[in-house]
Amino acid sequence: MTSTVVVLQAVAATSALVIGLFFLRFWHRTADTLFILFAVAFWLLALTWFLLALFHPDEDSRPYVYGIRLVAFILIIVAIVNKNRSARPS
Repeated sequence: MTSTVVVLQAVAATSALVIGLFFLRFWHRTADTLFILFAVAFWLLALTWFLLALFHPDEDSRPYVYGIRLVAFILIIVAIVNKNRSARPS
């Protein structure tokens, strides 16, 4: 892996960590579960980029790293569906 790719993955990971902190701040202000689920999802995405940049996993172990991304995207979907269900008038 070239050093440019590693640097870009580190930038993406750092950005995801910062975005997660913003969502944590919004959750702290509102106590809305949407924000905490988004924060956790972005931290999981940051973890995957750090793992890919630091360890250079071989082809056999990459599905485990991408499994973490799958969990992050599932959390985002759950957060959106949960928010839409709670906003629906009864």
